Amino acid sequence: MGDFLHMGGYAPYVWLSYLLGLAVVLVNLWLPWRAEREVWRQLRRRRSYEEQMNESETP
Repeated sequence: MGDFLHMGGYAPYVWLSYLLGLAVVLVNLWLPWRAEREVWRQLRRRRSYEEQMNESETP
């Protein structure tokens, strides 16, 4: 097991590349999720604003 983790002396490079790859994957999942959340938030705000405008127009 130690030989596997040591990777023939290249462990820092190999594990760093795995960590960077994982970071890229996580960022590629997180950014669209955050953008979608913001879109839904804006839609809720717009709907609320339009409902308020409709209520103020009707006597």
